[in-house]
Amino acid sequence: MANFNKVILIGNLTRDIELRHTQGGLAIAKLGMAINRKFTQNGETKETTCFVDLTAFGRQAETLSQYVSKGSPLFVEGRLEYSTWESQEGGKRSKLEVVIENFQFMGGRGQGGGAGGGGGASGEEGGAPQRRGGRPAQQQQAEGEVDYGDIPF
Repeated sequence: MANFNKVILIGNLTRDIELRHTQGGLAIAKLGMAINRKFTQNGETKETTCFVDLTAFGRQAETLSQYVSKGSPLFVEGRLEYSTWESQEGGKRSKLEVVIENFQFMGGRGQGGGAGGGGGASGEEGGAPQRRGGRPAQQQQAEGEVDYGDIPF
């Protein structure tokens, strides 16, 4: 049986990024995202919010901590990861989070979008960030528009 673990999210950061480094020097960023969903039920428009914990590693972690903060909009591609551990009180704890594989800044300067006109980053090291399809990240749509050619389904 085939397996597939991919998450695509667009939302706003719920807190400033917590950046740490391992003893080996690897950067680890912990961040939270809120994703709003509007729907109609019995003719009434309602809204729910889903809160998701995310983790980024290496250069991505450093770039995120440099350019985004609480309230910033962000596009994220990643995978789900489930962790379990023993708490200090002796009970079992668990957590489901998203490990960031790629991301794209959204919004412009002064809008919590970070690196000017909506720059971006992917999992690749070095060079100017590129969006899927080879187009430079700086040549984005206006804020709030989604390039449906970038969505893999």
